[in-house]
Amino acid sequence: MAQSPDPIRWGIVGTANIARAQFLPGLREAGGGRPVLVASRDPDRAAAYAAAQGIDEGIADYAALVESPRVDAVYVALPNALHAEWTIRALRAGKAVLCEKPLCVGADQAKDVLDVAAVAATPLWEAFVFPFQAQHRRLVQLLADGAIGEPAELYSAFHFLLSNPANIRMDAALGGGALADVGCYPIRLALELFGVGAGPGAEPRAEACSALTEGEVEVDAAGIVTLGARRLLLTCGFRRSYDTFSAVLGSAGQLQLTNPFHPGPADTLTIVRPGADPVVERPTTDQRSFSAAIRHIHAVLRGECAAQHTAAELSLPAARVLEGLQRLGLAAGDRAVAGDD
Repeated sequence: MAQSPDPIRWGIVGTANIARAQFLPGLREAGGGRPVLVASRDPDRAAAYAAAQGIDEGIADYAALVESPRVDAVYVALPNALHAEWTIRALRAGKAVLCEKPLCVGADQAKDVLDVAAVAATPLWEAFVFPFQAQHRRLVQLLADGAIGEPAELYSAFHFLLSNPANIRMDAALGGGALADVGCYPIRLALELFGVGAGPGAEPRAEACSALTEGEVEVDAAGIVTLGARRLLLTCGFRRSYDTFSAVLGSAGQLQLTNPFHPGPADTLTIVRPGADPVVERPTTDQRSFSAAIRHIHAVLRGECAAQHTAAELSLPAARVLEGLQRLGLAAGDRAVAGDD
């Protein structure tokens, strides 16, 4: 019997809830990997987190983790304002990196990180995991097959109720705000489906944003982004119940998704055409949304396939759009404003 390949050894920088709730369950479902280190600035927290989550060891040193010869790949699960520093350090240490979204705070930081990634020996992914999932592949196939004619518009929401005012998402200094935390998902979905365009006037562009703010962060926002002749209408925030409903609208129908970002097997993709009964599909097979992305990363690191959906592909245009919406939203307060000329 053939020997199983050695597991890909993961280090986790930070003890964020998303690592516990999403990344680690996805790693277990994906198979082929093992969490060997987790780092927190608090040694007791690191040790307790490691013991509770089945990680070999917890340490109080981010640098020691990213430089450790025991680690093949690093998952950066820190506040947004720390993403750039520790992604760069991990890449320079020769580690593959999966960095939580958004990749950085602002387009300038994103460009700095991507410049390092361009010459690194290992790949960098921003943790938008939905492009790897069966549901997204089915969505792309339906659009390519003309299931709704010519796509014209994406409506996409991402909301959840945030009840703790001390949550880091409410800290502007750490890169918080609803647009950075969940508004980035519709932006990335639009770029995945509609592309980044070519030529004057075709590049993605933040046109307008209306936001409700608390302190210096948005807690609820709605925006318009143009992608050439196509358009994204997005809404996001921390003030209402969980909602990820999205729809691609075309000349001959709609594709409606209950959750394009973190779907489970119960989530649906519905094909709606005039004069026909809706067709409901459930393409998702994995229980955990991170599983397919982690399988892909493991395959890449074993030399079994080329890297796909890396940060180099769409992270910079996404950062520019996000930054534009944030600027418009914060400038407007609770008023809608037009984009720059």
